Amino acid sequence: MAANGVIHAVDLHKRFGAVQALRGVDLTVAQGEIMGLLGHNGAGKTTLVDILSTLMPPTAGTASVAGFDVTGNPEEVRRRIGVTGQFASLDEQLSGHDNLVLVARLCGASRAQAGSRADELLEAFGLRDAGRRKSVTYSGGMRRRLDLALGLVGHPEILFLDEPTVGLDPPSRIGLWEMVEELTRGGTTVLLTTQYLEEADRLADRITVLEAGRVLVTGTAAELKSRVGSGSISFRLEPHGDPAVAADALSGAGFPPGARTARGELTVPAGGSADLATVIRVLDTVGQNVTEIRHSEPSLDDVYLALTGAESREPAPAGPPHRESPPTGRRYTGNPQETM
Repeated sequence: MAANGVIHAVDLHKRFGAVQALRGVDLTVAQGEIMGLLGHNGAGKTTLVDILSTLMPPTAGTASVAGFDVTGNPEEVRRRIGVTGQFASLDEQLSGHDNLVLVARLCGASRAQAGSRADELLEAFGLRDAGRRKSVTYSGGMRRRLDLALGLVGHPEILFLDEPTVGLDPPSRIGLWEMVEELTRGGTTVLLTTQYLEEADRLADRITVLEAGRVLVTGTAAELKSRVGSGSISFRLEPHGDPAVAADALSGAGFPPGARTARGELTVPAGGSADLATVIRVLDTVGQNVTEIRHSEPSLDDVYLALTGAESREPAPAGPPHRESPPTGRRYTGNPQETM
């Protein structure tokens, strides 16, 4: 990885009045990499993206994108990036094709260039048949695909995706993942914010976990999972089994204490799948018969809970997804005039 990377932030701070949104964030993203940003609502993910995409300046610290300082050379940064936010930013009274043409023209493309690029993107995102329909008629998945296409109008080198799959059904979410993977195969660098652990596990080459405006940890999914141990064994006792007896027996046999119950199962930390036979043998000696048992490797959920203490948090309120900073309505999609 290059020393400074394609995206490089050093000691970024951002304050909104009495609220400290970022507290000394360092981040480096290599060319062609997908960096996942994980964190609760209010952790600072969107604020960081807004600074890196020149939508707002930092209070302190420095950041560069594609080698250009985000405050000193914002125009050069904007020529090289695409941004897709949490909410689809479409003109619903325009067709998908006309939305794409509008953005391309605003970026400086000729009418012919804009029309050609719109057709190309509609085809690439499976929207050709719906391209002449008003976007207000599009399903949620179609709207998100069109929104991602709008972010790619100018062939950006770097793409910022701020929770792009919020509100999508599973098939639409998987379809969007496949599109992002295809983009990175072509060399695009992606900074992805998400609250979906599965999304980060599938897409991200590396993951940065934010908490209260600070970086808790950065690493590959495998590296992060290794921080919480090598796995666990979950089992279900026969209907007349005694979980307390089972837990005490396993603790006495050397398994880490603190077996927890959930959905009728007991789970204990374990070193590996070889411990399955030991668990069964120990339980058998105290008359506790097992009906189901399995070994599980650590998941990103385990990492996230361990790092952030999420289990003790209040549930998120119902309603629209929270945005950490006020939306600006601005979009940068690269420079079509140079790239088309």
